[in-house]
Amino acid sequence: MAVNISAQMVGDLKKKTGAGLMDCKRALVEAEGDVDAAIKLLRERGMAVAAKKADRVAAEGLVAILKDGNKTAMVEVNSETDFVAKNATFVEFVNGVLRTVLACGPKTIDELNACKFDGTEFTVDATVKDKIFTIGENITIRRFVVVEGITSTYIHGNGVTGVIVKFDVDGVDTTSAEFAEFSKNIALQLGAYPTQYLDPASVPASVIAEETAIIKEQIKNDPKNASKPDAIIEKMATGKLGKFYEANCLTEQAYVKDDSMKVSKYETTAKALGGSIKIAGFERYERGEGIEKRVDNLDEEVAKMLGKK
Repeated sequence: MAVNISAQMVGDLKKKTGAGLMDCKRALVEAEGDVDAAIKLLRERGMAVAAKKADRVAAEGLVAILKDGNKTAMVEVNSETDFVAKNATFVEFVNGVLRTVLACGPKTIDELNACKFDGTEFTVDATVKDKIFTIGENITIRRFVVVEGITSTYIHGNGVTGVIVKFDVDGVDTTSAEFAEFSKNIALQLGAYPTQYLDPASVPASVIAEETAIIKEQIKNDPKNASKPDAIIEKMATGKLGKFYEANCLTEQAYVKDDSMKVSKYETTAKALGGSIKIAGFERYERGEGIEKRVDNLDEEVAKMLGKK
């Protein structure tokens, strides 16, 4: 005997799963009105959809940050399009990932995927697959980090870039407006410029050696330097290495609000707050960095549609 599937049942299932109305109706019909069985069907189908979309490039999305006590979490979750990244369902999902990271304490993406998603009985992995099914795009949790201690944060461009800066502080009121301004300015600095290292001492020896070798070759290839001895070329290379530090080390950059001083000089102005403040480290995520985005050829697509290829 066929079960009558009411509009109310379909609407309730949609609220619970976020799936499309017709998908909900089909699942309820197949499950003969059993809501739990219908949810299971939708979840299974969501996983099938996720598998089909897994090879699609997801380089858009959001970088988001959440603080809880002395812990600060940052995550990058990618989608295929910027349009989806602005979707309220996607934004809430990203916030849920952050809450899960702070509550569960995973160290790797695999560990995070095995955690129960915040406020649910489902794993993060299953929840991701559900979102792929309901939103219709490939979605991936690319990376996350948790920083403990005194931090300042900054999100640029509605989730394009995220920054967490950690400070070592002694004898300073970290609740003061002055400290808030100082720490915020350092976070803004990192948001403004792609930065790899804290200071010259943080640059790996292998990176310095490679950069020095490149600089030396550039110097030797200049005819004006053909007769210069190796000792002079070595000194010239050391001098030019400073430009590398200025471009890649936070403390050596020109301060974004006053380019007459370096960030290291601005850092010393914090002495006016009493005690000592030192930039201990930072984390910087830029959405989609390093992901090779798919480039569509419009002419080829049109030709295929017209049957010319």
